[in-house]
This record gives sequence, structure tokens and C-alpha cells, in this order.
Amino acid sequence: FKAPSRDHPALYRDLLRTNRVHWIAEEPPAELVREKMMECHLRFRHQMALVPCVLTLNQDGSVWVTLVKPARAITPGQFAVFYKGDECLGSGKILRIGPSVYTLQQGKNREESPKKEEIDKIEPAT
Repeated sequence: FKAPSRDHPALYRDLLRTNRVHWIAEEPPAELVREKMMECHLRFRHQMALVPCVLTLNQDGSVWVTLVKPARAITPGQFAVFYKGDECLGSGKILRIGPSVYTLQQGKNREESPKKEEIDKIEPAT
């Protein structure tokens, strides 16, 4: 897929799933085990700014990562590296990515403007 511009909404996503995460200090962090979710930061490219996110732990040790703000060019095969403050918590390979901002916007646009036939079905003419 080639987007029309570097900042096209099709390049931005806010959800991804990793494989089983390799945790460094705690396997997995106690907060994540206890709460089943944990706020932290993510980096998936060397030297990129850290992105706030929420991790949700899956039974198989993988995590769903929900970014607070969509990030550009998340790609399966890259590694997601997780941080809490200055501490590197661990990393996992990105296996799946959620729908793009563009796809989500298209869905919202469709929901907001139902077709005339759909309106007629909902509100029968009197």
C-alpha cells in the first residue's frame, strides 16, 4: 500500500499485538499480572519518541498494546519495546496491527450518515 502522503491517516494506528513478551526484570511485571493491564511507554523504532500506551496481558504471554495517540508506520515484524520511566521492561515482536485511523474514520463517516433506505427501515413513513 502506498499512501498519498507521509502523514496520510492510513499510516497511523493505535492498536497492535505482540508475540510472547520477553520481560527483563519481572516476568511479567506484577502490576500487569494483578491488574491485567498496565500503563507504560512504547518505542518501535530506534531513537523515536516514547509513546504512552496501555498493555493488556493475554493468556499466552503476548500483549495487546493500545496507544494513547495513534503512531505512524507500525509494521508487523518490528519489535515493540516497553518502558516505565527510564527502565526498559522488555520487548515483543509485533505480530498484528489494528485498523488504520483512515479505516476507522471511513467507518465513522458511514455510521454518521445512514442511507435513505436505512432511515426508511428504522422510521416507517406514516
